[in-house]
Amino acid sequence: MDDILFKHSLPVQIRFNDVDKFGHVNNAIYLNFYDLGKTKYFGSVCPNVNWERDAIIVVRLEVIFHSQIRDIDNIAVETAVTGIGTKSFDLAQRVIDTETREVKCVCNSTMVTYDLLEQESKPLIEEWINAICTFEGKDLRKNK
Repeated sequence: MDDILFKHSLPVQIRFNDVDKFGHVNNAIYLNFYDLGKTKYFGSVCPNVNWERDAIIVVRLEVIFHSQIRDIDNIAVETAVTGIGTKSFDLAQRVIDTETREVKCVCNSTMVTYDLLEQESKPLIEEWINAICTFEGKDLRKNK
């Protein structure tokens, strides 16, 4: 993940209920941070998303925790698309300390585009593919 250039960063506020009795952010909360990052990424990068019809769903997650986050830490979630298939794409995300740049946790996931009306997966919209590739600064299509 060190070779990935993260162009999208979202500061995240740690809430009182994110912290467990051990004084650090509970592991389950990290997935909420990653969801926030994904949502903001697609909201800002992909044009004309119709959330009434289109969904982007998680089909695979791999999370690796590097160090704990405490309630006093300033953090951000960084997101990058790393590969695009016909109906799916791969995401790399990480939570970092914004002051020290220490990586607290990394997440790799595979997402699928889904038609909410038809209740089935569907091909990625070409407009989204082009917008993502433009934002990331490279062609990420696996099937060129």
